[in-house]
Amino acid sequence: MQFEVWAPLSGRVALRLDDATYDMARDPDRDGWWTAQAPAGDGSRYGFLLDEETTARPDPRGRRLPDGPDGLSAVVDLEALAPRPAPPRLPLQDAVLYELHVGTFTPEGTFDAAAARLGHLVSLGVTHVELMPVCSFAGRHGWGYDGVAPWAVHEPYGGPAGLARFTAAAHEAGLGVVLDVVHNHLGPSGNHLPAFGPYFTETHHTPWGSAVNLDAPGSDEVRAYLTGSALAWLRDYGVDGLRLDAVHALADGRALTFLEELSAAVEALAAETGRPLFLIAESDRCDPRTTTPRAAGGLGLNAQWNDDFHHALHCALTGESQAYYADFAEAPLAALAKTLTRVFFHDGTWSSFRGRTHGRPVDHRRTPAHRFVGYSQTHDQIGNRALGDRLSASLSPGLLACAATVALTGPFVPMLFMGEEWGARTPWQYFTDHPDPELAEAVRSGRRREFAAHGWKAEEIPDPQDPATRDRSCLDWSEPEQPDHARLLDWYRTLVALRRTHPDLRDPDLAAVRVAHDEERRWLTFRRGDVRVAVNLSAEPVTIALGRNGVRVLASWEPLEHPGPDGRIHLPGESAVVLGP
Repeated sequence: MQFEVWAPLSGRVALRLDDATYDMARDPDRDGWWTAQAPAGDGSRYGFLLDEETTARPDPRGRRLPDGPDGLSAVVDLEALAPRPAPPRLPLQDAVLYELHVGTFTPEGTFDAAAARLGHLVSLGVTHVELMPVCSFAGRHGWGYDGVAPWAVHEPYGGPAGLARFTAAAHEAGLGVVLDVVHNHLGPSGNHLPAFGPYFTETHHTPWGSAVNLDAPGSDEVRAYLTGSALAWLRDYGVDGLRLDAVHALADGRALTFLEELSAAVEALAAETGRPLFLIAESDRCDPRTTTPRAAGGLGLNAQWNDDFHHALHCALTGESQAYYADFAEAPLAALAKTLTRVFFHDGTWSSFRGRTHGRPVDHRRTPAHRFVGYSQTHDQIGNRALGDRLSASLSPGLLACAATVALTGPFVPMLFMGEEWGARTPWQYFTDHPDPELAEAVRSGRRREFAAHGWKAEEIPDPQDPATRDRSCLDWSEPEQPDHARLLDWYRTLVALRRTHPDLRDPDLAAVRVAHDEERRWLTFRRGDVRVAVNLSAEPVTIALGRNGVRVLASWEPLEHPGPDGRIHLPGESAVVLGP
C-alpha cells in the first residue's frame, strides 16, 4: 500500500506503521510530498514522524482516528464500507431540509441510533437530512465546529463505517444527506496540521486566530487539501450536498477564489457521477454574488442560508430587539415582507448592529428563490442564546404554527431544526468536552463573560463542560406522542405535504410573490401563484381581505370557514391558514 504526505517544512519524514518504521522518500514530481510503500490493511494503525520527532502524528488525510485527534490514524478500506443503494435524485429546488446533530438527536448520540429514527423524518415528509459537522474533534461531545481532522469521521459517532451506514439507510428510505463542513478554522485542541506545512497564515486573522492559508505561499496545496476533503464526503460516503460554514470568514485575496474552485470541482463530480450534488453557504455578507453562477461572475454556490429572513420572522414572533435583531424589530412585519420578496433586508441599508451600511440587492426578477434557505430556527439561533432556549420555550402553539407556516410555504428552500416539528421543550445548549483543563476553563469563563455583558449572572449560564448540559440538549422522543406536541407535528406534516403537492409553493419566481401586512394588527398574508397564506400573530381575531374570491381552505391551524363571496377570511388569534383554488 502506498502512503503519502505533504510535509514541505521537513527534511526527513518516516512512516510509523503498527510496530514498524519506514523511511519515506521525496516525490520527484510533487514538491513537498513524501511517499513510502508498506504492507497494510483495513484497521492498520499508522502515523508520520517529522524530522527528529519520536512520537508519530496522525495523517492529515487520515479517514479514521480510533483514539481521537492525538492518536494514530487507521487505514480505512472504503470498498468494505456499507453497500450503497442508488441515491434518490432530489434536486435542491424541491428540497425540505432537516438539520440534525448526531450527538443529541438521540441519547445514544451515534449514527446508528440516528438511523433508527429516520422513519420519523420520512413520515414528516422532509427530503434531506442536514448533518452538523461529523469530522473528528477532541473529546466525545461537542457541536462539531471545533473539528481538527477534515478527512476523518468522529469516532464516538461511529467513525467512517457508521457514517456510511447512516447514508445508506437514508438513501434506502428515500432521503438525501447534506453534511456541514468547516473550512474557515480548525479547533483549538488536537490540531496537528501546522507541524506538517503552511496550512495557516499570519497574513490574515479570524475570530479563531490565524487564518487558514488560502492565498499565501503554499496555499495551492491547502486548497487542494480542503477541496479533496469536500469531494471525499460526496464521493466516498455518498453524501448529496455540503453546507459550508461561515464562508464570509474565509480570508482569500486571490483572483480565483477557493469557493469558485470548490464549486467547479463539485460540479465536475456531479457530471461524472450523474448525481445532483450541491453546495449551500452560510454567509453574513448579504451578497447575491455568493449564489450567482460562476459564468455570470459569481462564486457559483447553489444556495445560501438567509439569516435576514430568520431575524425578521423571529422579531415578528417574539418582539425581541437586542443585538442584531434591533434593525428588524422597528417594523418586523415590514421587514418580513421585504425578505419574502427581496430576500435580504440588508441590501445596502444601514445596520445599527454593524454601525455601517450592509448588503447588496438581489435581482429578484432573475434570481430563483431556491438559491436561498429559509427557517425559523437553526442550531446557531438557538444554541448561541444564553440558555439555548427554543421558540417553544416562550411562544404559544399557535405562534409556533405561524412560524412553521411562513417557513414551509414561503418562497425559499425550507429547513427545520431537529425537534421543532413537535415544539420540543428540550433546550439546545452550547456544550463541549475539551480534555485540556485550561482550555475547558477558558471556554467556560469566556461564555459567562460574553453573557455577563448582557446582564446574565454567571451561575445562570450552563457550564459547557458539564455532561448534563449535553444531556439536557438531547431530544425527548416521548414528546411527539403527547397531545400538544402531536398536534403541532401533524401541522408540520400537513404543510410539508402541501408544499409537495402544490407546485405554486415550489415556484422559484420571487417576482411573483405578493405580500400584504398590517403592522399594528399583526397579520401578514402572501400569495404564491394560486395559493394564499395568512398568519395572525395577534391574540385577537382579524378579518383579512384576500383580494379575490373562489378560494377554499386547504389547511388551517384552527377550524375555519371558507372565505365568503367577498374574499374575506376571518382568522382567529395566533393562527394560520393556507388557501387554494
